[in-house]
Amino acid sequence: MSLSITIATRESRLALWQAEHVKALLEQRGHAVALLGMTTQGDQILDRTLSKVGGKGLFVKELETALEDGRADIAVHSLKDVPMDLPAGMRLACVMAREDPRDAWVSSHHATLEALPQGAVVGTSSLRRTVLLRALRPDLRIEPLRGNLDTRLRKLDEGQYAGIVLAAAGLKRLGLSARIRHIFDTGAMLPAAGQGALGIEIREDRADVAQALAPLADQTTWLAVAAERAVSRAMGGSCSMPLAAHATLAGSQLQLRAAWGDPEGAPRLVTAEGDADVQTLAQAEALGRQVAAELRAGGAH
Repeated sequence: MSLSITIATRESRLALWQAEHVKALLEQRGHAVALLGMTTQGDQILDRTLSKVGGKGLFVKELETALEDGRADIAVHSLKDVPMDLPAGMRLACVMAREDPRDAWVSSHHATLEALPQGAVVGTSSLRRTVLLRALRPDLRIEPLRGNLDTRLRKLDEGQYAGIVLAAAGLKRLGLSARIRHIFDTGAMLPAAGQGALGIEIREDRADVAQALAPLADQTTWLAVAAERAVSRAMGGSCSMPLAAHATLAGSQLQLRAAWGDPEGAPRLVTAEGDADVQTLAQAEALGRQVAAELRAGGAH
């Protein structure tokens, strides 16, 4: 059955790429698809870090309102921006195949983080990246960096930072791979829960839309991000939580690693990991809760 589907999306270049990507896949399956571009609070508030103004949920609230009132049928999100618990009546109906989940080093003059002189300024507004960078190079100055991808690159090019850390997935999706000087190994910079994956949100009562989205889902990615998000949920996770979680699936064996750091305290990380035979989302989430318990036992809070 073909449907007429409206996609709610932020209007940043990356968000529009993501929405157009989903639109093309749905149109290939015979659906008629339109975009509803929206500006969210997260796009408007650029003078403060997300952790101080309400978290990454600011990027999805307006899109959820469009779902609630029927102006849109689906909302396409970068999964790492989606709160761990969705509002009543909403559900995550589809997780798509993941792009590169790693972090990328972008700099005009320095090939790697290690090449920076002492005291150099590095830009990020992610508390996760802040604690991981401090663990790697406690001598650096980590300064806030807000705005969409193009704005962040412009601030780097203007010389405000010696280098910045961005998600490799966004740069690759927008054809900006040439800006990447180095991709961090996950052992050095553990990604955020859901990083590199796209999630599609719908109203719970839209079984017809869920059915249309089913062919777009990637079960391998979904199991991995379910475990990652379960760590964050168990830790009370939001973007005010300096937390990393990354899972990989080999066959039915899911390996999950997590790290937590105190952005105000010593540059020390609490780490935990676990693995399990996983074939369902419930099993993946159970592994996430187990790893979160290990983090708390190690002193994370």
